[in-house]
Amino acid sequence: MNSMSDMKKDEIAEDQELIGDETLEAEILADELEALRAERDDMRDRFMRALADAENIRKRGERDRREAEQYGGTKLARDLLPVYDNLKRALDAAGEEQRAAAKALIEGVELTMRELLSVMGKHGVEPIVPEIGDQFDPQLHQAMFEAPLPETKAGDIIQVMTEGFMLHERLLRPAQVGVSSTPKP
Repeated sequence: MNSMSDMKKDEIAEDQELIGDETLEAEILADELEALRAERDDMRDRFMRALADAENIRKRGERDRREAEQYGGTKLARDLLPVYDNLKRALDAAGEEQRAAAKALIEGVELTMRELLSVMGKHGVEPIVPEIGDQFDPQLHQAMFEAPLPETKAGDIIQVMTEGFMLHERLLRPAQVGVSSTPKP
């Protein structure tokens, strides 16, 4: 009987050892599984960040391309503004006598000015043409002087020296104006 009981004890000991080994193995597998899950989550997070970065770079590249397309000619447009100013001065300086004597020349200068404005307009350059009596807008106008002028309100444009220009939504050059400083009554 002893041998039976010893056998049972040995079997029980072996079973316990197997159970212990299985428990240890299960714990190791659970730890490995948890490590793999953490690595998977880390990789997923890195992948999502990489996707977001790629999308941001794509959007930034598209915006930069659009801006280069719209505003790449800014320097050229600024360099053309004195040509416009000189043509305008030439036309303004021509009195009736000169207009009659050099009709073809004046028409040629007017045609050149219209063509210059047309080409500039095709590329998004539009003039800012304030009128006397308009309200001064610091976003579009540059005040060259202030003077009290009867019959006006403070902030009214009283003289226009040069026209301004916009390139799409950006100010290329402000219109240069004189502004009334008439005090309020």
